Amino acid sequence: MKSKAFLFISLGADISIAISKFIAAAITGSASMISEAIHSMIDAVSQVLLIWGTKVSRKKADEERPFGYGRELYFWSFIVSLIIFLLGGCISFYEGLQRLRMPEFKGSPAWSYATLGIAFVFTGISMYSARQAFNKQRGDTSFFEAITKSKDPSTFIVLLGDMGDMLGLIVAFLGIFLGRLLHNPYYDGIASMIIGLILIAISLLLVRESKSLLMGETVSRPTVRRVISITEADDAVIKVKKHFSVYMSPDEILLQLVAVFKKDLTTQQITESIERITTIIQSEFPRMKQIFIEPVK
Repeated sequence: MKSKAFLFISLGADISIAISKFIAAAITGSASMISEAIHSMIDAVSQVLLIWGTKVSRKKADEERPFGYGRELYFWSFIVSLIIFLLGGCISFYEGLQRLRMPEFKGSPAWSYATLGIAFVFTGISMYSARQAFNKQRGDTSFFEAITKSKDPSTFIVLLGDMGDMLGLIVAFLGIFLGRLLHNPYYDGIASMIIGLILIAISLLLVRESKSLLMGETVSRPTVRRVISITEADDAVIKVKKHFSVYMSPDEILLQLVAVFKKDLTTQQITESIERITTIIQSEFPRMKQIFIEPVK
């Protein structure tokens, strides 16, 4: 299992940012600052759920879960994507609507600017950590292709969340700055609504990817072709008739092959062939922890 240190870094950053934003929001009454505080609080809750999902997914298989607990990470990632981000987006949008109905200025904007500056620094640290983990994972694959093909939702959820944070901070700053500059408090409410829409957009993208992982994704076609090639290269095998694969977790794949063996082989010879094939496949693809080869006529 890859290191998840970036989750704890992001959690610490989000908690610090959320506290400072709530203080600034209470002093200034800024709707966009309240939305940003909600945004950071949601990010912190998301990190906690992802950390929990990662921890549970590492549990070893037992009688209740013979195939392990790997999909716990996918489940909690889906919950984070569907409920946490979507709920936060709706709350932020609603807060903006409320401010448009009752526009007002309160206190000095200096608190908001200072808080946004602090948040920008902490978010940058969090995003850098998540980006490093994501880049290590994606290699030479393009950014958006890596998101759609990634089997580790915790990485891209944190990264996209941080990118949304950065956009939200810019929008919040513009809402507060333009509102004060033009003496128009409506800019603050509009900024809050835009932050809500950003959260909702991120949620929809994350729901799509998390749902796909939760439902079960297969290994790539090149990997399948290589596995079939390894199997059919064994002297005891005529051909691979069917193949099934699914990611149980980012680092665990379940593979089933239905193979046609030569007719004159004994049970012992078929068993030895299956062991040989399994060993070779796992040496090349260590994430294929569970391999089942079914001999057929």
